[in-house]
Amino acid sequence: MAFNLPSVGNKASKPSTPGARAAPSGTPAPLPLIGRLPLAKQLQLLVSLLALTAVLAAAVVFLDYRAASNGTVFVQVSGEMRMLSQRIGKATQAASFGNEEAFRQLADARQRFVQSLGLLTQGGEADGVVVPPSSDAIMPMVETLQREWEKTDRDIQLVLAQQKNLVGLAGAVPSTGTANPTLAELAAQMLNAKNAGRRVVDGSEALLGGTQKLVSAYRDELAGRSANFAAMGVLALLGVALVWLMVRAYADEQTRQAAGAQRQNRSTQEAIQQLMDDMQRVAEGDLSVKAAVTEDVTGAIADSVNFTVEELRKLVGHINEAAGHLTTASEAARDTSTQLLGAAEYQTREIGETNAAMLGMAEAMNEMSASTAQSAGVARTSVAAAQKGRAAVENAIAGMNDIRGQMQETSKRIKRLGESSQEIGEIVELISDITDQTNVLALNAAIQAASAGEAGRGFTVVAEEVQRLAERSAQATKQIAAIVKAIQADTLQTVAAMEKSTQGVVEGTKLSNAAGQALADIGEVSQTLAQLIESVSAATQKQAAGATSMASNMQDILRITQQTAQGTQRTAASLDQLAQLAQGLKSSVARFRMQ
Repeated sequence: MAFNLPSVGNKASKPSTPGARAAPSGTPAPLPLIGRLPLAKQLQLLVSLLALTAVLAAAVVFLDYRAASNGTVFVQVSGEMRMLSQRIGKATQAASFGNEEAFRQLADARQRFVQSLGLLTQGGEADGVVVPPSSDAIMPMVETLQREWEKTDRDIQLVLAQQKNLVGLAGAVPSTGTANPTLAELAAQMLNAKNAGRRVVDGSEALLGGTQKLVSAYRDELAGRSANFAAMGVLALLGVALVWLMVRAYADEQTRQAAGAQRQNRSTQEAIQQLMDDMQRVAEGDLSVKAAVTEDVTGAIADSVNFTVEELRKLVGHINEAAGHLTTASEAARDTSTQLLGAAEYQTREIGETNAAMLGMAEAMNEMSASTAQSAGVARTSVAAAQKGRAAVENAIAGMNDIRGQMQETSKRIKRLGESSQEIGEIVELISDITDQTNVLALNAAIQAASAGEAGRGFTVVAEEVQRLAERSAQATKQIAAIVKAIQADTLQTVAAMEKSTQGVVEGTKLSNAAGQALADIGEVSQTLAQLIESVSAATQKQAAGATSMASNMQDILRITQQTAQGTQRTAASLDQLAQLAQGLKSSVARFRMQ
């Protein structure tokens, strides 16, 4: 069984020149950082960076456009606020002299200034452009302007609140004497409004200065976007550099592939020669050979050769081991056959004794079946008694449900009585309110009568009578309210007692339901018990019949045991022949070298 490979030997020529092993020169230097990665990975990374650069450039353009739009809106809004600050001062001066048109201009200018200030502090929409709040650099100036505006706004609101008086006073001064007390009061209010107007005019100068600073700050911020243009230039240069790196990586990869192919050819020739030498040794029967597995194209072949040789070693080892085990097993099997013959004779005797025991067990099972039939009758009697008890509990539950329904109806009527008393209480409160209003009217009538002097003396008497009547009505109302409260308290106590009684009836009903359920469970358990006892009786009868049948089967087993003893004798003869074959197999594989 030697392996013969005529075409394999040491005839293959080996490289004879030292230059064959020299690495090719002129290999390009790899790209920094990513040069050791595969070309596809390098290109993927560079393309990703190029895409990221494009996205960043688009983002810079978008942010620059958005900053320009927001800055333009902020400049327009702050310029409008500067104009409104002057309009507020002029309108306040005119409004102080009762000019109605000036009041409208002042209110409009105030509203627009508030809206513009809110846009600068909180952001919002202006001319179709949604802008954010002012930047952190400008926000302190906006907050300073807001504090100045809050002081000025309080004075503006004071002037606007006196619009009716100032306009009316301007028309009433030519036709009214100075001795009129109402005119004096209006003059005082006008003086307050004029003082507030002067403060507004003074505050408008501060607002003008603040808005001018805001306009300058927003213009400076709008002009300070040169960093965005620089960023766009840097990103453009970065994109060009990435494209150049992609082209260089592709060219370098082509050069490296050509050099690698040349090295691979030389390495493949050497690996093939070494593999042919190893296979020649295997063909001569040396199973201790192990071919070198390299990264060359012959690596997979060498791995397959090693696997084949390893499997051959395992096969030869298994054959030797199996032959030894087979010899040992044959001898053990002969001993076992001898023991089986003795066991078969003993089994024959035991089967006869078991047959007699099975017949006795069948008679005992018949007696147990009769006893279980009597137990089933007792269980059926228990079922009938449980059903009668359940019917009695159901009648009691029905009576308690009727009582609960009547108590609930009574409780509803008492609650309606309480609601009616509540309505009476509300009517009494209404009467009390009317009485209080009557007292107030009587007091006002007495004051008017006192102002009228002698002409109102008779009206004073009537007012006093009305007041006394209102007082008596109030006392009667209080008495009625006390009675209604007493009725409500009694009603609440009665309802609480009825609910407590109803709860007791509900608890009794639950207990009765539980008792009825328990009786039902007892009936079901008794019924189940009767069925189980009947099943046990039937099963016992079947087991008795099965025991009789089993005794018959024992006779068949006895005959089979005798046949088994004869087969055991024939098996012992076959095992002798198998031991001889194992010895011959072990001799046939003795020529192979394992180590």
